[in-house]
Order: sequence, then C-alpha cells, then structure tokens
Amino acid sequence: MQERLGLSVAQLEKYLTNPFNCVPTMWMGHWSIWPTDQGHCGSCWAFGAVESLSDRFCIHFGMNISLSVNDLLSCCGFMCGDGCDGGYPIRAWRYFVENGVVTDECDPYFDDIGCAHPGCVPLYPTPQCAKKCKVKNLLWDESKHFAVNAYRVKSDPPAIMTEVYTNGPVEVSFTVYEDFAHYKSGVYKHLTGDEIGGHAVKLIGWGTSDEGEDYWLLANQWNRGWGDDGYFKISRGTNECGIEEDVVAGMPSSKNLIVDYVTGDPKADASA
Repeated sequence: MQERLGLSVAQLEKYLTNPFNCVPTMWMGHWSIWPTDQGHCGSCWAFGAVESLSDRFCIHFGMNISLSVNDLLSCCGFMCGDGCDGGYPIRAWRYFVENGVVTDECDPYFDDIGCAHPGCVPLYPTPQCAKKCKVKNLLWDESKHFAVNAYRVKSDPPAIMTEVYTNGPVEVSFTVYEDFAHYKSGVYKHLTGDEIGGHAVKLIGWGTSDEGEDYWLLANQWNRGWGDDGYFKISRGTNECGIEEDVVAGMPSSKNLIVDYVTGDPKADASA
C-alpha cells in the first residue's frame, strides 16, 4: 500500500528478527522533539519523518538536534509527493538516505505562526527550495544529516514494539475521521463521523490504560493545544484506523558528522 499523505486540517519490507520477549509491557520512549505545529500545510508526512529521525540521532549519537522539516518539504519535490498537498512517508526516509536533511537552525519551518487545530485555513503553498541556510555562519551541505537506510516495519504489534524499543520512534500513517479531530484524552477508537483523509505522525511508545485497553502513544503535530498536550493514544493490536499497516523508519548515519576528540561526542560538521 502506498498512499500520499498530507491531511490538511482545513478540509512492508523489513521483518525484525529481535526476540519479542524482552520488550516491556509499557514504554514511554525516548524523544527530544515535543509536539510541533504543521500549521497551514499538509506536511504531516514530513513532520513524522523528520521528528523521528531527529529523535534517533539523539538516541544513537547523543545529539540533541532538531532537523529541518522545511528542507524535506520544499526540496524533495515530486520524489516525495506534493509538498503541502501531501507526500509519501517512505519516500521521505529515502530522501534522508540520498540527500540528507539540514538542521532546523539552518532552514526553519516556513509557517512560524501556526493555527488552532482542527480547521487551519487557508492552506499555504509549498515553500521554495532555497538550499541556503538562514543563519549566515552555517553552510547547507555541511549542515546535512543522513540516514543509513529506509525501511518498512512488519505490520505486527510485537514487531513495531521491538523496533521502537530498540531503535527509537517510527513514522506511522492512519485514516483520520471527524471524531479524531476533537480528541482530548483517553484511548481513541473511531466511533462516529466521516473520513477526512490520511495522516502521518510519530509513534513513541505504548501501554495499557487503567481500564485494560492496550494503546499506542503518539505525538501529533497540531500543536500542544490539541489533544492531550499534543499527544494522543490509540487502540493497540486491532489496527485501529490502519495505524499498524504502514510503519516506516530508518537508522541515522554518522556520515557528515565529526567527533569532538576531547569529549568523544559526535556533532555536525558545520565549521563554516
């Protein structure tokens, strides 16, 4: 299945071999990026990918960095889809492998105002690809961070849990209905309302509610005023709204990183 995703709020190849019995029953995950705001743009596919990769750099290299949604959104072009009109998550991860992605400091997100979700109007056009850092002492090519690979995770809860527990957050896609737009708390299950479209977000953990409902924990990008401080829980193990069907990720690469031999810490080669 390959569906272009980019829900405007205005309107599987890899199989894990890790044993599942070492995965905890509850996992809140490790992440460095708090819920953000995609604003007036159907850029969920880009946010889910960039934020997951940023977290994986934090986990695997100890780097507290925020990578650029704007780079992916504006520069991937037709390879990834249609920018603010939607894109394909797996192609975003392939962009990281082939082209890398600069930091948010180099190329910050174009919509810095945001909006009250749901219902952001009008929909903004996709920004132009500048390939030039906004900060004068940073160079575009030297600010790039890469992924080693891009892969799909098996559409199976234990496999997804093992991937997240072992390597960090993943990007998932699902179908959004009207009742999800008004989610506030608890474990979401679709009950009423028409289908709005496809959406992509970052899956960071899982658990079981006090009522015994298994759930996934995810970070949305409709700002922290939406949902439960920007997060939401959705039923786990039932493929609710297709949440377990299209799970993608990639491993961060040491390419273009330099090591501080005094501290031993990796950092971006941005010695402009």
